[in-house]
Amino acid sequence: MECISCQQHIRIADLPLRDRIQLTRHWRLAHAWGSLPGWLVVVLRRHVVEVAELTVEEAAELGMMLRQASAALEAVVGCSKTYIALFGEQEGFEHLHVHVVPRMPDFGEGHLGTRVFEFLKCPASEWVSADARDALALALAEKLDPFPDR
Repeated sequence: MECISCQQHIRIADLPLRDRIQLTRHWRLAHAWGSLPGWLVVVLRRHVVEVAELTVEEAAELGMMLRQASAALEAVVGCSKTYIALFGEQEGFEHLHVHVVPRMPDFGEGHLGTRVFEFLKCPASEWVSADARDALALALAEKLDPFPDR
């Protein structure tokens, strides 16, 4: 299977706002599909699978983007913190991407910590709609600071 992230990067200018909330020199911030509003992914714009393969510049920019995305989520969706996770092992997604997941104050025991991934198991009929993801993307983009050397 082809790398979905790389296929998206080829047509980056044509992606909807939800798939390019913020573009930097090295990274792309996108709203993931699924059932949790505000579940973001930070995707490297070149094909790499390991953090150890990042350049110093890519690593520094990742840190800034994670901080900004977390602050924007807090402001827009009212989360109490964000979970940060990196796996990149699902078929088609073997590409370095970091999940930035809003930990909402009303989460029960069944969704704390790594159990937040239970949200990804809901049927597609319960996923956040494309329109809702675009609206969230717009609200989040307004909270993000521009990066130097975009």
